[in-house]
Amino acid sequence: MEPFKKFTGLVAPLDRSNVDTDQIIPKQFLKRVERTGFGKFAFFDWRYLEGEIPNPDFILNSPRYLGSEILVAGSNFGSGSSREHAPWALLEYGFKVLISTSFADIFKNNCFQNGILPIVLDSAAVSHIMSNSLSADQEAYMVTVDLQNQIVTDDLGLSKNFDIDDFRKESLLKGLDDIGRTTLLEKDISIFEKNRINRW
Repeated sequence: MEPFKKFTGLVAPLDRSNVDTDQIIPKQFLKRVERTGFGKFAFFDWRYLEGEIPNPDFILNSPRYLGSEILVAGSNFGSGSSREHAPWALLEYGFKVLISTSFADIFKNNCFQNGILPIVLDSAAVSHIMSNSLSADQEAYMVTVDLQNQIVTDDLGLSKNFDIDDFRKESLLKGLDDIGRTTLLEKDISIFEKNRINRW
């Protein structure tokens, strides 16, 4: 997992509430045995028309959002089944940060575990970000995310702190998932295993 660093990214808006994991990555793609390759199927049913023709009415297909790294969405994002494929698809699509007023708990934990930062902001801040990302006057609306100082800013007056669990923050800053944290204890684990074998 890559360490999360302060960065400024292009914002893409998904002004829909209760976006569930089956909409993020539909069930027919869960048969894949690899962990990669899900990005092209993210939001598949909205993103494509029959024959996998890009849907011009789907907001994320607009050329202005090409290369977006931040997704701002409606409330209760990531509800539904607990499939870890959803953050895999979002990460491979290019999103490093998700912003909403609320996330489903399991989805939120899966995001942290896969290197995506889900940020909960109040409705006024989310509305500010959503409006500017949709505005014709803001063709390339950018937001800066500073995880170390837990603050989201833009050039239009936004400056909002966000909460994050200390453990999750440290893990993202250092790029550590559960496996990564375990490898930090490799020496202690080896000593324990050696002593355990010797006792028998």
